[in-house]
Amino acid sequence: MSPKRFALAAAFYYSLFTIHCSTAAPIDITLTAPPAPTPTSAFHLGTPTSPTGQTLTVNGSSILLNGQPAIPVMGEFHYSRYPASEWRTELLKMKAGGITVVSTYVFWIHHEEIENHWDWSGNRDLRTFVQTCQDVGLPVIVRMGPWDHGEVRNGGFPEWLLHKNPPIKLRSEDPAFLAQVKDLYTQIATQLKGELWKDGGPVIGVQLDNEFGGQASYLLALKKIAVDSGIDTPLYTRTGWPALRSPMPFGEILPLFGGYAEGFWDKALTPMPGAYWQVFTFARERTDTAVGTDVLGNRAKTDEANTNEYPYLTCELGGGMMTSYHRRIHIDPRDAYALELVKIGSGSNLPGFYMYHGGTNPDPDSPATSPPWLQEFQNATMTNSNDMPVKTYDFQAPLGEFGQIREPYYLLKRTHLFLKDFGEQLAPMTTTFPAERPKNQQDTSTLRYAIRSDGHSGYIFINNYQRGIEMPAKENVQFTLHLADNSTLTVPTTPITIPADSTLVLPFNFRLPSGESIPSTTAEPLCSVTDGADSLTLFTAPAGLPAPAIENPHVLTVDEPKSLRSYRAKLAGKERILYSDDDLTTDGDTVTLSSPSDKFNLLMWPPADITPAGTANLKTQPAKDGPLEGLATTLAVPAPVTATLEKLKDAGPLRTIPIKPRGNAEEPTDADFDNAAVYQIHLPANIDPSRDLLLRLHYTADVARLYLDGKLLTDNFYNGAPFDLSLKRFAPQIYTGKLTLKLLPLQKNAPIYIQKEDQPDFGDKDSLCTVAPPEIIETHTLTFTVK
Repeated sequence: MSPKRFALAAAFYYSLFTIHCSTAAPIDITLTAPPAPTPTSAFHLGTPTSPTGQTLTVNGSSILLNGQPAIPVMGEFHYSRYPASEWRTELLKMKAGGITVVSTYVFWIHHEEIENHWDWSGNRDLRTFVQTCQDVGLPVIVRMGPWDHGEVRNGGFPEWLLHKNPPIKLRSEDPAFLAQVKDLYTQIATQLKGELWKDGGPVIGVQLDNEFGGQASYLLALKKIAVDSGIDTPLYTRTGWPALRSPMPFGEILPLFGGYAEGFWDKALTPMPGAYWQVFTFARERTDTAVGTDVLGNRAKTDEANTNEYPYLTCELGGGMMTSYHRRIHIDPRDAYALELVKIGSGSNLPGFYMYHGGTNPDPDSPATSPPWLQEFQNATMTNSNDMPVKTYDFQAPLGEFGQIREPYYLLKRTHLFLKDFGEQLAPMTTTFPAERPKNQQDTSTLRYAIRSDGHSGYIFINNYQRGIEMPAKENVQFTLHLADNSTLTVPTTPITIPADSTLVLPFNFRLPSGESIPSTTAEPLCSVTDGADSLTLFTAPAGLPAPAIENPHVLTVDEPKSLRSYRAKLAGKERILYSDDDLTTDGDTVTLSSPSDKFNLLMWPPADITPAGTANLKTQPAKDGPLEGLATTLAVPAPVTATLEKLKDAGPLRTIPIKPRGNAEEPTDADFDNAAVYQIHLPANIDPSRDLLLRLHYTADVARLYLDGKLLTDNFYNGAPFDLSLKRFAPQIYTGKLTLKLLPLQKNAPIYIQKEDQPDFGDKDSLCTVAPPEIIETHTLTFTVK
């Protein structure tokens, strides 16, 4: 064929393809009414009734509060990894982010590091932590081990337990081991006395062990010890991703599931190995085979036989990811957002995040602990095969090690607004999956969607995002829905293009509180508030889609940036929609705004009297945006704080990086830092210790550590992200002491994985060790009273 004829033929076939795409038929889907779920009577859990008569139960579909289905949102926050003086502030941030249940590990080694010497004081005070959760209105699930993992030394087992003489068989029904567990559970029961749901307290459930794949009888033995110790809760849970070797009697312990965008635990030094890509696809199976491959290995994506008779609940959706020494994952803000919506679209009725809030590992209590670390590392007696940072457990979580609010917080909050107001409607809906699903990790052309429906109304979940790969736009997308009443609905009314790398939810036959129905729209519902006979439902217009026209006086549609800054809270006796450009928490009838700027704004519906605390340094004027009304305020703030960096020592000879028998590169030891580059960070000495200042370092090296007067504060494995430290937490000593930064050079051919976009340019150098001048970020706060 001549070049001219080839070109004409190509143009002809291209035109046919274009015509085919532009006139593509809608996707044809038949929806049915959901079947009756497994009844509540089939579950054998704890006392479901509180002293006020509230009930917390489950059926085969969801958790039921007072008999009504609900979709709680659970966020992991480890009390023993965070200062007790800051618990309340951070819990309020979690609540503002839409978290409705707090989960927390009880790390045995944090409480009985020395045998028979129990420590429940200070940051280890479980009782005060759960009381604080109740005080801010958050129920709690206590993950009480005995083995937790959590990247803690020995998975949380104290060192002395591993060296008992005669030896005991851990995580088994060995009577000697169960006797030790009884001691632990009795201690926990003492901490939780009067704090359980049946007592009017916040503890609604406990998790028994973690990631256990042995005999079901072991978990049942733990449940019996817990109940005999007085731990009687509406929910008993286990992690469901390792299949048990013997069947669990139905309804005794709820299996909860997980999923991560990518993991630090893999031995591979390549991006997105194995099955991680599958968490970005809608699936009937609940088990994520990418979790814990270093211990569980590669396995088939199957669930236990009766899994679908349980409600689909999760406890470990990756809110972020730790960096191990050999594998330096750098999370994209969209990862957790897409992951959550895919799980919800697949039928999950409890998104539970691990971690939602980062923290810092405590120092050992015992001077005999050697090496003096409590984190997971390869040389520990019983651990996984990863070397973790000594101090930081930031996890790149939505809320960081020092309470930093990150982009995923806002993305997830938007989904959590939706679940709070529409979860009761969504929870009983079943999922319809497409006939065609992605074939493999490189299949970017197949549309990824699932539909949750009651047969008449529902939501189309579409995920056109996958970590580490560009997902092209999908043109001419439209659905023909055959409803349970034999009617047909086309959604959306005209075909749309799904933007590249996007995730969205399309409602159909959506009913407003006013009783009106919206058959189809490209806007996503966020939340809804009723005030007497009036109501306001907030929608958002996803970026890249045609602007939706919902002509209804009870509807307010905001753009995507505004949707990320919208909140919902009860203030002055009324539920209200709130908007602010600043970070926002509520506590009773007060609203606290936080910002690096001197400008604040707060708007709400229904409107209320808003009074800022103090007026001497404020300039305030009324503000209005559509039906939302409030104030715009300028606050007089102090002059910025600056810091300087002084190099004290260049790095010495490069260390040899050993590969340990477990197969991964070994992190540096304390002795290796004798050859580190050393800097002193100079801070002003006359700083008010109450000022909320964050030190941020941009560096390129292998490992960074910060010390105050020789004491290690926190550390960081380089992955391209900045290295943060709260100055307020260590004030006033940090302004008068010696703050030292130590950097070990990053070696060009080190046997570690760093994502391509974060790999520095070594040029002709064998190593890099650089740091930019320090950045000091101040957060200003302003509190308003609402009447």
